[in-house]
Amino acid sequence: MDMLAILMTIGVSFLLAVILGPLCIPLLRRLKFGQQVRTDGPQSHLKKSGTPTMGGIIILLAVTVAFLRFSEKTTEFWVLLVGALGFGLVGFLDDYIKIALKRSLGLTAKQKLFGQLLFSLIVCVLLYQMGHSTAVSVPGTSFSLDFGWFYYPFVIIIFFGTTNAVNFTDGVDGLLSGTSAIAAGAFTIIAMQATEHESAVFTAALVGAVLGFLIFNAHPAKVFMGDSGSLGIGGGLAAAAILTKTEILLVLIGGVFVVEMISVILQVGSFKLRGKRIFKMSPIHHHFELSGWSEWKVVTVFWAVGLALATAGLALYRIGGG
Repeated sequence: MDMLAILMTIGVSFLLAVILGPLCIPLLRRLKFGQQVRTDGPQSHLKKSGTPTMGGIIILLAVTVAFLRFSEKTTEFWVLLVGALGFGLVGFLDDYIKIALKRSLGLTAKQKLFGQLLFSLIVCVLLYQMGHSTAVSVPGTSFSLDFGWFYYPFVIIIFFGTTNAVNFTDGVDGLLSGTSAIAAGAFTIIAMQATEHESAVFTAALVGAVLGFLIFNAHPAKVFMGDSGSLGIGGGLAAAAILTKTEILLVLIGGVFVVEMISVILQVGSFKLRGKRIFKMSPIHHHFELSGWSEWKVVTVFWAVGLALATAGLALYRIGGG
């Protein structure tokens, strides 16, 4: 696969995000789309109240334009676009209702579930039409198991799990931007080795977009991505993992996201069953903040862990014959 095209995709997407930032951030501020900060969280976060959110629009616009420019418009193209923009739309509606309409809960649980299920099902239909393999590979081995029709419920689980895990990771300046760039970079390498052109171009565009967004999202953040960005990123990563047949490997490459989600599940479960909390606050990045870590330390440590897990995932992919 042409490395120059991949590098150009990253560059174009990065530049678009850098250009869109100064255009969108003042607009979001004028519209008073400001972040509402939890009062029970780290006290250092209180000063972030009012910081423009819904900046995920910047990421999704940059990704879409770059992807349109360098993709080949095959069925895989639509799988990736529906995964990213479909879930991004659900996140946008949730953000808009919370911020613009001042309804603190945003979409109801049923509405959000319906939206996520709708776009997951659309992807399933596209996968069926393109004759996508229903076999699932075991990382690090040549073994695979054909799920048959059960593969499609598995796809839905992948989308639900990934988007929610990525969403939980968004909570500290630059944390999700950096970890998602690392994960997307790993999938770009995998897609190139698998000669999966559309996935390689898409994830390359995602790398460039989130790195461009990171310029404005690094501490102290000038803008937050909101659910518009986190759900869109999660949907895009899930689609890329499905198309490259690395569904299970996604758990390792996106290990930081998985840990964040597990910390929330454990916290809620422990409190409901025992009336006690395991962590000072969940997701787990807030636990470290309340334990005295600076935001920058939390972010850099989590980035390092994400890089180590992505590297391990790439190594397993190579061992398995990728």
